[in-house]
Amino acid sequence: MIILNLIENEAKRVFLSYGIPIPKGRLIADSKQVADAAANLRAPYMVKAQVPTGGRGKAGGIIPALTIEQANEAVSRLLGSQIKGLPVKQVLIEEKLPIKNELYIGFTVDRSNRSYVCLSSAVGGVEIEETANKTPEAVVKTTVDPQLGMRSFHTLNIAKQLGYSGIQLLDLSNTILKAYRACIESDAETAEINPLVETQSGTFVAADARMVVDDNAMFRHTEYLEKQTEGLTGQEALAKKNNLAYVKLDGDIGVMGNGAGLVMATIDLLKLFGGKPADFLDVGGGANTEAIKVATEIVLADPDVKVVMVNILGGITRCDEVARGAVEALEDAEVKKPLVVRLVGTNQREGQKILEDAQVSVLKSMEETAKKAVELAAGENS
Repeated sequence: MIILNLIENEAKRVFLSYGIPIPKGRLIADSKQVADAAANLRAPYMVKAQVPTGGRGKAGGIIPALTIEQANEAVSRLLGSQIKGLPVKQVLIEEKLPIKNELYIGFTVDRSNRSYVCLSSAVGGVEIEETANKTPEAVVKTTVDPQLGMRSFHTLNIAKQLGYSGIQLLDLSNTILKAYRACIESDAETAEINPLVETQSGTFVAADARMVVDDNAMFRHTEYLEKQTEGLTGQEALAKKNNLAYVKLDGDIGVMGNGAGLVMATIDLLKLFGGKPADFLDVGGGANTEAIKVATEIVLADPDVKVVMVNILGGITRCDEVARGAVEALEDAEVKKPLVVRLVGTNQREGQKILEDAQVSVLKSMEETAKKAVELAAGENS
């Protein structure tokens, strides 16, 4: 599954559509646009790299600028650079807000309670995990009833716990309720405003925002369809095109299996024997020869991969089709890498014979296969 991570400007536009104020700003992709953008904004400015990650300020991705000249220097410095390994292709120039206080408002899925949870804090502008670890009492946690949802009496209580009263209590309560609706109606797994700035005049403005949308909901959000492949590697894009669940990891042993649980168990087993998995790749149930071939090609194409472990428990997935797909991928691969396979289930004998004829190692158990993969990877590294 690939998660759709909206960048700051995109998330802000979502919140703005629900009536939450955002700073006046302009999105640019070329340093030549700075003068035109700044001419319609009042100094001082905030220049922000638009990449789908948090902690940009600490990583040097947010730069204050007092003048147009400084803004131009900041844009030139950010465009084409990398923030946390992500390329900066766009920069947001905004009017700097007159800040009185910074808050945090966020919604995320609480899987243990099968519901959303609202996290809020009077200490914004930093990572909420850091606040929760150092001063857990500073974070207000409100579980959202899945049937009732979040109502105004909930958000009024949150605003009160954050220390507000009077008109500001009502204003902040309405802002939290709007943020909740934006999260729910966007099918977001995470939606946060950090910081939600209380200005000197007492209003609340979303100074920064982030939203993560589950791509299983794309049929309801067709405006994001093209964005799904933005920023993906060639392997990730190919996996998505073929409905394969692929996640790149930092090891050197490629992992393929049918079923998320089986792949996770395979990864755990490799780590138990001292191996380092290079990916998570779930071909799903009923994968045919072509799907297996593509999946194998994706793993083989990873330059970090030294050996590939294939773990198949065939039910509706036929072992002979798995074997044919893997062998075809090996034959077409520019760089040959060893495969070790555990193949059990429907048409098991036929599949094993196909692999053995192609001189691919077929072992009987997960443990044997994992140990063999770790040994081969260690041999390649020595």
